[in-house]
Amino acid sequence: MKEDYSRRPNTKCKTCGKAIYKRPSQIKSGRIFCSMKCYGLDNRKENPCVVCSKLIMSQFNKKTCGRSCANKHRAGIKYRLNQPRDKVKSLRALKIKLLKIRGGKCERCGYDKIEIIEVHHKDRNTNNNDLSNLELICPNCHREEHLLEKSWLKIKYGGVA
Repeated sequence: MKEDYSRRPNTKCKTCGKAIYKRPSQIKSGRIFCSMKCYGLDNRKENPCVVCSKLIMSQFNKKTCGRSCANKHRAGIKYRLNQPRDKVKSLRALKIKLLKIRGGKCERCGYDKIEIIEVHHKDRNTNNNDLSNLELICPNCHREEHLLEKSWLKIKYGGVA
């Protein structure tokens, strides 16, 4: 006659509290579960809905649990009626203004293709759009201004190329 062998429980499941037996080395790790279901529940990451605080899965990067809460959350937001400030459009307008004032040539070498002339900020602060801080220069002069001082050739060969 064969007896059913079962060990006496020595710990409890971390998730459901069921009495189970685990090896001492497994108990030291602190991650003790009676089944894969309890293990999965413990590893689940949930965030509360910003409106009703119902738990939702964090892997979906949602802020609300459903459409009704999303509508409530969106109700107080005031969207801009006009287009937001577009940096590209403002830089184009600035370039056109400079071309009218200073002419369509590079201010350093005199290159005259206005299609490729670039706006350079003398103090390197792109937020300082004061006309005295701006300069119209060709791409070659612009690269010389920004890249020549940090060139790897200058470092490797001591300025002799």
